[in-house]
Amino acid sequence: MRTIGEAVRIGAFVSVFLLMALPGISAAAEPDGHGMEMGEKIFSGKMGPWTAEARLVDMKAQMEKSGVSAKTSARFAGQRHLMLFVTDPATGKPADGVAGKVVVTGPDKASSSNVTLIPMGLHIGADVGMPTPGKYTFKAEIASGAKKGSATFSYTLK
Repeated sequence: MRTIGEAVRIGAFVSVFLLMALPGISAAAEPDGHGMEMGEKIFSGKMGPWTAEARLVDMKAQMEKSGVSAKTSARFAGQRHLMLFVTDPATGKPADGVAGKVVVTGPDKASSSNVTLIPMGLHIGADVGMPTPGKYTFKAEIASGAKKGSATFSYTLK
């Protein structure tokens, strides 16, 4: 059971992240690469019947850029926000009703986390812990109704 303090902290984080993300949503979709405030692209390709793009946001760096105090931004060290933009290839519009999960395996291969991808406006996403440098593997599975898709991709944290 979560404490009230945890709930307040999580609520404040989500609010701050959403406020930071909203102005940059259209920038993330631009093909000329001006979406850096929306994270680094780590995957682009097919996921079942959809086209998908995965982006990874360094939460500590994002907080620092937004002017949050060093003490507050330090709390997000080792945290990343995984964003998965899922679109209908026929229309280019965001896919409706998509949900999913992702299993993140760290550099030591012994530890992994299974997180739920939550709808967040134009993407589904989750916060993931990436505390140590090395190669992380993401195994994402998404679904909407009877349609399903999956992809495996990796990212090397320096």
